[in-house]
Amino acid sequence: MAWDEWKQIKNDVAAQRTDSMRLNKLDPGGGGGAPDLASSPQKKQAAAKAINEDLEPSVERDGKHATESVTAVVKEFGARDGNGWDTSGALRKAHRTWEQQVKALLGRMAWEKHALSKTGIDLQNDDIGIGSQLAPPSPIDNY
Repeated sequence: MAWDEWKQIKNDVAAQRTDSMRLNKLDPGGGGGAPDLASSPQKKQAAAKAINEDLEPSVERDGKHATESVTAVVKEFGARDGNGWDTSGALRKAHRTWEQQVKALLGRMAWEKHALSKTGIDLQNDDIGIGSQLAPPSPIDNY
């Protein structure tokens, strides 16, 4: 393929493009569609409350239940006569991993709960700040 032919193909493709971006005004259709950002402080608080009152206690309870069950199994399969089952050691190792994962999950839920509470406040403060910048000047400001 010759250079001129390649250049012609590129020009033809560029001429067929219909997409473009305009940042200085709404699209000719009048904008349309739902706003890009919708925030509901009530829903954020409800989600934080659900994490606090339902999820975290359930994970802690179920994590402890697993600990009790695995401890009993490890004891049963453990060495009583000098020889134990390999299952006992494997369960002990798997349970350590389980405990780490439960701890990580509880930490993540605490972080999410905090973020949900903080996000509502941050968005509200942003709205107030932007609103005050966009508000028309007060006649009192001229005095």
